[in-house]
Amino acid sequence: MRIISGKNKGQRLTAPKKLPVRPTTDMAKEALFNILNNQYYFNDVSVLDLFAGTGNISYEFASRGSENITAIDADLGCIQYITKTSADLDFPITALKKDVFQYLETNPIKAHIIFADPPYDLSPEEFSAIPKLVFEKQLLLENGVLIIEHSKHTDLSHLEHFTNHRRYGGSIFSFFEWTEGN
Repeated sequence: MRIISGKNKGQRLTAPKKLPVRPTTDMAKEALFNILNNQYYFNDVSVLDLFAGTGNISYEFASRGSENITAIDADLGCIQYITKTSADLDFPITALKKDVFQYLETNPIKAHIIFADPPYDLSPEEFSAIPKLVFEKQLLLENGVLIIEHSKHTDLSHLEHFTNHRRYGGSIFSFFEWTEGN
């Protein structure tokens, strides 16, 4: 994986092979950040990276100037890798080993951008629990967005607060926001 833009642009990172991850492709990540770059000034946003895996998305935000990033993953190896890589690159990322659903239930942290990249084989009920918890617990700050990455075989468009989706290869980013009427 590589960092697409910012102060660490072009830097390649190699995660240990034993981690249970499926990193977001560089093509999909670049497209996502092109969308976000038109809506946010990264220096001013707080980020919550759920199912963070290798920390790929967190590193991209940090390289672009975000200074308040929290990465959550249930796998200790992932958290150790994110912690070490963040220290090596001097990135302001707090990595926490937690079950994402339990974290969302008890999380006092609110963010401008919440990115979730759960395993693609999550059940439909588990996928729908992510936006449900984020909006019930009011975890998005004003003008915030929840982005869920999932496979083309999963449809989240029927869920409350869904606004749109973008497809990149076999991956889809579904966007959820507070809008008038919901």
